[in-house]
Amino acid sequence: MNGQRSSEVPLKYGVPQGSVLGPVLFTVYTLPLADVIAKHNLGFHFYADDTQLYLCFDPSQPSSTSNSLNSLAACIDDIRTWMAANFLKLNDDKTNLLVMGKPSVIQRLERLTLKIGSASISPVESARNLGVIFQSDLSLDDHISSTVKSAYFQLHNIARIRACLDKDTTSKLVHAFVTSRLDFCNSLLTGLPACAIRRLQLVQNSAARLVCRERRSCHITPLLADLHWLPVKQRIDFKVLSLTFRSLHSMAPAYLSDILPHQAKHRTTRFSESNSLQIPRTNLKSFGDRAFSSYAPKAWNSLPTCVRTSPDLTSFKRNLKTHLFRTAFSGSL
Repeated sequence: MNGQRSSEVPLKYGVPQGSVLGPVLFTVYTLPLADVIAKHNLGFHFYADDTQLYLCFDPSQPSSTSNSLNSLAACIDDIRTWMAANFLKLNDDKTNLLVMGKPSVIQRLERLTLKIGSASISPVESARNLGVIFQSDLSLDDHISSTVKSAYFQLHNIARIRACLDKDTTSKLVHAFVTSRLDFCNSLLTGLPACAIRRLQLVQNSAARLVCRERRSCHITPLLADLHWLPVKQRIDFKVLSLTFRSLHSMAPAYLSDILPHQAKHRTTRFSESNSLQIPRTNLKSFGDRAFSSYAPKAWNSLPTCVRTSPDLTSFKRNLKTHLFRTAFSGSL
């Protein structure tokens, strides 16, 4: 400042908050945690300072339940030991235990308790995961309610100044504060009942009427087509199919590419057939059919050949949006 430099201070531990290299250095610093968790044969995901552990157990067998909890507790103890030795601290109060499954099965489970340090953690009905509210039954009703509430709040604020804005500026505000909320992690909404998706669609309908300054009684389909907005259902398919294209072309994380079925092999030499994907069998329509490994191949195989054979991601998104737009508004164009 003013041509003067402050004195240098050696930083032995940690990284400066807000630095450009901070997230990268923290990720490298905590990388040995993966080896600690792998010793207990648990699934895991890291995102910055957020650590998630996964395991499956058979609730009909008490021994399986107790063994799973013991493995989870032992893994957390080892994590605590490693963190203490590396100048980090495990926050017991912010640790959640979420049991996912069919509601009828979860209700039959005995009271579960996970001992973490001096705290006893009991299962919660819902937990926030990187901005998404997960529920034990995977219904995502709480997440949809939260999204709808925040989106309507933003629409109300934009409506208060709508008279001072032109159509283009209002559309930009709606995309920044409303559409971004509808699109955030919307690939998780695949396979949900139409009544759940309709709640989000009503938000988009209100946003379109606000941009076009139309009344509630105005038919919404021509407005969405005029604005060139994909409906919520098609926006979800757009996100899933974009992830599918990335997975098939080694542009997605390995955990997505690994669970996507390999391309099917047919006797015919037609490229349209060889470019299709195998659809795995699922037991539960409410869970299995919603999985990325099941929903993505079905949606991918339904695409025209000209869309699936797009040479790059940019052209694929352009062709995909055109296809979904025609599908959504074929009767009104």
